[in-house]
Amino acid sequence: MNTVTDVLEAARLRIAEDTEPNRFLEALEQGRVPEERLTWLAGELYHLVSSDRRSFALLAARFPEAPAGDLFLAMARGEDQALELLGGFATALGRTPKDLRAHEPRPLAQAYPAYLARAALFGTASDTALALLANVAESTLTYVRVADALVARYGIEEGALEHFRFFADTPQALLDQATATLAHGLASGDDPVAAVRCAAAVHALEAAFWNCLARGLGTA
Repeated sequence: MNTVTDVLEAARLRIAEDTEPNRFLEALEQGRVPEERLTWLAGELYHLVSSDRRSFALLAARFPEAPAGDLFLAMARGEDQALELLGGFATALGRTPKDLRAHEPRPLAQAYPAYLARAALFGTASDTALALLANVAESTLTYVRVADALVARYGIEEGALEHFRFFADTPQALLDQATATLAHGLASGDDPVAAVRCAAAVHALEAAFWNCLARGLGTA
Protein backbone atom coordinates (compact mmCIF):
# COMPACT_ATOMS: atom_id res chain seq x y z
CA MET A 1 0.00 0.00 0.00
CA ASN A 2 2.41 2.66 -1.17
CA THR A 3 0.71 4.37 -4.12
CA VAL A 4 -1.86 7.15 -4.02
CA THR A 5 -4.46 4.85 -5.56
CA ASP A 6 -3.87 2.09 -3.02
CA VAL A 7 -3.88 4.36 0.00
CA LEU A 8 -6.94 6.30 -1.13
CA GLU A 9 -8.85 3.08 -1.75
CA ALA A 10 -7.86 1.75 1.67
CA ALA A 11 -9.06 4.95 3.32
CA ARG A 12 -12.38 4.88 1.49
CA LEU A 13 -12.97 1.26 2.44
CA ARG A 14 -12.18 2.02 6.08
CA ILE A 15 -14.56 4.99 6.03
CA ALA A 16 -17.34 2.96 4.40
CA GLU A 17 -17.19 0.53 7.30
CA ASP A 18 -17.92 3.31 9.79
CA THR A 19 -20.67 5.31 8.13
CA GLU A 20 -23.85 6.16 10.03
CA PRO A 21 -26.83 8.41 9.31
CA ASN A 22 -26.39 12.16 9.76
CA ARG A 23 -29.17 12.77 12.29
CA PHE A 24 -28.87 16.55 12.19
CA LEU A 25 -29.12 16.62 8.41
CA GLU A 26 -32.13 14.32 8.49
CA ALA A 27 -33.85 16.57 11.02
CA LEU A 28 -32.96 19.64 9.00
CA GLU A 29 -34.44 18.20 5.81
CA GLN A 30 -37.61 17.32 7.72
CA GLY A 31 -37.91 20.83 9.14
CA ARG A 32 -37.47 19.68 12.74
CA VAL A 33 -34.52 21.87 13.72
CA PRO A 34 -35.60 24.89 15.80
CA GLU A 35 -34.09 28.29 15.07
CA GLU A 36 -32.09 28.20 18.29
CA ARG A 37 -30.34 25.09 17.04
CA LEU A 38 -29.50 26.86 13.78
CA THR A 39 -27.70 29.50 15.82
CA TRP A 40 -25.78 26.67 17.46
CA LEU A 41 -24.75 25.56 13.99
CA ALA A 42 -23.47 29.02 13.12
CA GLY A 43 -21.58 29.31 16.39
CA GLU A 44 -20.03 25.86 16.21
CA LEU A 45 -18.96 26.45 12.62
CA TYR A 46 -17.35 29.72 13.66
CA HIS A 47 -15.16 27.97 16.21
CA LEU A 48 -14.47 25.01 13.93
CA VAL A 49 -13.40 27.09 10.93
CA SER A 50 -11.34 29.45 13.08
CA SER A 51 -9.42 26.48 14.45
CA ASP A 52 -8.98 24.83 11.05
CA ARG A 53 -7.58 28.04 9.61
CA ARG A 54 -4.83 28.01 12.23
CA SER A 55 -4.22 24.29 11.72
CA PHE A 56 -3.66 24.68 7.98
CA ALA A 57 -1.43 27.68 8.57
CA LEU A 58 0.64 25.54 10.94
CA LEU A 59 0.87 22.79 8.34
CA ALA A 60 2.04 25.32 5.76
CA ALA A 61 4.75 26.45 8.17
CA ARG A 62 5.83 22.87 8.89
CA PHE A 63 5.82 21.82 5.24
CA PRO A 64 6.64 25.00 3.28
CA GLU A 65 7.96 23.36 0.13
CA ALA A 66 5.71 22.57 -2.84
CA PRO A 67 3.43 20.78 -3.25
CA ALA A 68 2.47 20.61 0.46
CA GLY A 69 3.16 24.28 1.18
CA ASP A 70 0.96 25.41 -1.69
CA LEU A 71 -1.83 23.06 -0.62
CA PHE A 72 -1.90 24.10 3.02
CA LEU A 73 -1.62 27.81 2.28
CA ALA A 74 -4.56 27.49 -0.10
CA MET A 75 -6.55 25.62 2.54
CA ALA A 76 -5.79 28.24 5.20
CA ARG A 77 -6.92 31.00 2.82
CA GLY A 78 -10.03 29.00 2.04
CA GLU A 79 -10.93 28.75 5.71
CA ASP A 80 -10.43 32.49 6.01
CA GLN A 81 -12.87 33.06 3.15
CA ALA A 82 -15.35 30.58 4.61
CA LEU A 83 -15.21 32.35 7.96
CA GLU A 84 -16.06 35.65 6.29
CA LEU A 85 -18.94 34.06 4.37
CA LEU A 86 -20.35 32.59 7.59
CA GLY A 87 -21.34 36.11 8.56
CA GLY A 88 -24.12 36.06 5.97
CA PHE A 89 -25.71 33.03 7.58
CA ALA A 90 -25.42 34.59 11.03
CA THR A 91 -27.07 37.78 9.78
CA ALA A 92 -29.97 35.78 8.33
CA LEU A 93 -30.49 34.35 11.82
CA GLY A 94 -30.40 37.78 13.42
CA ARG A 95 -26.94 37.23 14.89
CA THR A 96 -23.77 39.27 14.70
CA PRO A 97 -20.08 38.34 14.46
CA LYS A 98 -19.85 39.20 18.14
CA ASP A 99 -22.57 36.64 18.87
CA LEU A 100 -20.61 33.99 16.99
CA ARG A 101 -17.47 34.73 18.97
CA ALA A 102 -19.45 34.57 22.21
CA HIS A 103 -20.99 31.19 21.39
CA GLU A 104 -19.94 28.58 23.94
CA PRO A 105 -18.76 25.60 21.87
CA ARG A 106 -19.83 22.10 22.74
CA PRO A 107 -16.76 19.94 23.40
CA LEU A 108 -17.87 16.98 21.30
CA ALA A 109 -18.81 19.22 18.38
CA GLN A 110 -15.27 20.58 18.47
CA ALA A 111 -13.57 17.18 18.61
CA TYR A 112 -12.95 17.30 14.87
CA PRO A 113 -11.01 20.61 14.79
CA ALA A 114 -9.14 19.51 17.93
CA TYR A 115 -8.04 16.34 16.15
CA LEU A 116 -7.06 18.30 13.05
CA ALA A 117 -4.94 20.59 15.23
CA ARG A 118 -3.21 17.50 16.62
CA ALA A 119 -2.60 16.20 13.11
CA ALA A 120 -1.22 19.59 12.10
CA LEU A 121 1.19 19.57 15.03
CA PHE A 122 2.33 15.95 14.99
CA GLY A 123 1.20 14.37 11.72
CA THR A 124 2.65 14.21 8.25
CA ALA A 125 1.63 16.15 5.17
CA SER A 126 0.23 12.90 3.78
CA ASP A 127 -2.16 12.51 6.73
CA THR A 128 -4.10 15.69 6.05
CA ALA A 129 -3.88 15.40 2.27
CA LEU A 130 -5.41 11.93 2.38
CA ALA A 131 -8.09 13.04 4.84
CA LEU A 132 -9.16 15.71 2.35
CA LEU A 133 -9.19 13.36 -0.63
CA ALA A 134 -10.96 10.49 1.13
CA ASN A 135 -13.70 12.62 2.68
CA VAL A 136 -14.36 15.30 0.07
CA ALA A 137 -17.22 13.53 -1.71
CA GLU A 138 -19.26 12.97 1.46
CA SER A 139 -18.45 16.41 2.83
CA THR A 140 -19.51 18.03 -0.44
CA LEU A 141 -22.85 16.23 -0.44
CA THR A 142 -23.46 17.13 3.20
CA TYR A 143 -22.97 20.85 2.60
CA VAL A 144 -25.14 20.75 -0.51
CA ARG A 145 -27.95 19.10 1.42
CA VAL A 146 -27.62 21.49 4.35
CA ALA A 147 -27.84 24.52 2.10
CA ASP A 148 -30.75 23.09 0.11
CA ALA A 149 -32.66 22.26 3.30
CA LEU A 150 -32.10 25.74 4.73
CA VAL A 151 -33.67 27.20 1.58
CA ALA A 152 -36.52 24.73 1.24
CA ARG A 153 -37.49 24.27 4.89
CA TYR A 154 -36.47 27.50 6.57
CA GLY A 155 -36.81 30.08 3.82
CA ILE A 156 -33.27 31.34 4.15
CA GLU A 157 -32.20 33.24 1.06
CA GLU A 158 -29.50 31.77 -1.12
CA GLY A 159 -27.27 34.79 -0.60
CA ALA A 160 -26.97 33.93 3.10
CA LEU A 161 -25.73 30.43 2.36
CA GLU A 162 -22.45 31.18 0.61
CA HIS A 163 -20.52 29.55 3.46
CA PHE A 164 -22.18 26.21 2.77
CA ARG A 165 -21.94 26.55 -1.00
CA PHE A 166 -18.25 27.35 -0.63
CA PHE A 167 -17.55 24.05 1.15
CA ALA A 168 -19.79 22.23 -1.32
CA ASP A 169 -17.48 23.13 -4.21
CA THR A 170 -13.90 22.07 -3.61
CA PRO A 171 -11.79 23.28 -6.57
CA GLN A 172 -10.21 20.56 -8.65
CA ALA A 173 -6.92 22.44 -8.44
CA LEU A 174 -6.94 21.96 -4.65
CA LEU A 175 -7.64 18.25 -5.02
CA ASP A 176 -4.79 18.00 -7.51
CA GLN A 177 -2.49 19.68 -4.99
CA ALA A 178 -3.64 17.20 -2.32
CA THR A 179 -2.94 14.29 -4.65
CA ALA A 180 0.53 15.63 -5.41
CA THR A 181 1.19 16.18 -1.70
CA LEU A 182 0.13 12.63 -0.88
CA ALA A 183 2.28 11.19 -3.67
CA HIS A 184 5.30 13.20 -2.56
CA GLY A 185 4.81 12.25 1.08
CA LEU A 186 4.48 8.55 0.37
CA ALA A 187 7.56 8.64 -1.84
CA SER A 188 9.43 10.38 0.99
CA GLY A 189 8.55 7.70 3.52
CA ASP A 190 5.32 8.86 5.16
CA ASP A 191 3.48 5.99 6.84
CA PRO A 192 0.43 5.02 4.70
CA VAL A 193 -1.20 3.19 7.59
CA ALA A 194 -1.08 6.34 9.74
CA ALA A 195 -2.50 8.37 6.87
CA VAL A 196 -5.45 6.00 6.50
CA ARG A 197 -5.97 6.16 10.26
CA CYS A 198 -6.08 9.95 10.10
CA ALA A 199 -8.57 9.97 7.22
CA ALA A 200 -10.86 7.58 9.10
CA ALA A 201 -10.64 9.64 12.29
CA VAL A 202 -11.48 12.84 10.42
CA HIS A 203 -14.52 11.13 8.92
CA ALA A 204 -15.74 9.86 12.29
CA LEU A 205 -15.24 13.20 14.00
CA GLU A 206 -16.93 15.17 11.23
CA ALA A 207 -19.92 12.86 11.72
CA ALA A 208 -19.74 13.50 15.45
CA PHE A 209 -19.89 17.25 14.79
CA TRP A 210 -23.20 16.99 12.97
CA ASN A 211 -24.74 14.42 15.29
CA CYS A 212 -23.78 16.44 18.35
CA LEU A 213 -26.07 19.17 17.00
CA ALA A 214 -28.92 16.66 16.71
CA ARG A 215 -28.97 15.71 20.38
CA GLY A 216 -32.41 16.07 21.89
CA LEU A 217 -34.22 16.62 18.61
CA GLY A 218 -35.91 13.21 18.69
CA THR A 219 -36.96 11.29 15.63
CA ALA A 220 -39.47 11.91 12.86
